[in-house]
Amino acid sequence: MIEIFTRAIAYSGGIALAAAGITLIYMATGTFNFAHASKVAWGFYIVYAMMSLLGGSPYYYVIPAALFSAFLGFVTYFFVNRYLLKRKADMVTLMMSTLGVDLIFFAFLNVFADYLTEVYKLSARYFVMELKDPIIMRMGATEIRAVPVVSFISVILVTIGIYLFMTRTNFGIAMRTTIENPELAQVLGINPEKIYLAAWLLGGGMAGLSGAFLSLTISGYPSVGMTILVTLFAGSIVGGLDSIIASILGGFLIGMVEQLGTYSLSVALGGWICAYRPIIPMVAMVITLLFFPRGLATIDWKKVLGKLGVKI
Repeated sequence: MIEIFTRAIAYSGGIALAAAGITLIYMATGTFNFAHASKVAWGFYIVYAMMSLLGGSPYYYVIPAALFSAFLGFVTYFFVNRYLLKRKADMVTLMMSTLGVDLIFFAFLNVFADYLTEVYKLSARYFVMELKDPIIMRMGATEIRAVPVVSFISVILVTIGIYLFMTRTNFGIAMRTTIENPELAQVLGINPEKIYLAAWLLGGGMAGLSGAFLSLTISGYPSVGMTILVTLFAGSIVGGLDSIIASILGGFLIGMVEQLGTYSLSVALGGWICAYRPIIPMVAMVITLLFFPRGLATIDWKKVLGKLGVKI
């Protein structure tokens, strides 16, 4: 059970990071970014390819994965989203444009996987890197690997970093101003395009970081991003589409529910239930929104903690 719980933490950390990226881009540009799926998948493949060809620990290549997906975010904004925003495209048009971009990124990812297979004879169509993750502790017969710890710490650091960036830096405050009131931001001399570009870069980087950690938790294949896209959006929506910090919490919650829920149901009902795994985050999202229609961001945490006897 300890191993299942630690795997759930590692998985949830990756989902939380990607969900935060979705929320950031939506808050800044009003765009539901379906291209997030392939950016996460590219995070998988950057870590896998670099580790297979260069050797060493997979953690050496986490930053390159984040940087490459940030570059894909730049490409998406600069060549597609930027022009649609200037023409004041509606939400559906913005969303569908990212679906087209996702298909392009997915096609290049398949080409890259075939290249690794044909030229370097790697099993790039389906790979498992979990055993490449170093063991940091043994509890009886249970092995605890590094990714649950690294993923959890990374989520905490990213949460703190986002909070400090948005509240303590001039650029972060300018970003908040642009998100809340674009017209006022322009009057104050803030260039919205810089804010939008920064949002796509940061959002893409978080997608790549997510993929890097998830590559040590679940199997990798070209369509892996599409497989978990429902979970990513569920985490973002549960957290609330107007709070990056809450989206991290929402993503972590949805990831834990999916992992532990799938395990519990498979034990109770049998392994066949795993085929219906994508339903679990959707059910969790629906239940959460029934109680909190605007997501976890609307919860008065001071009041909740006060009722529990915790003073802050």
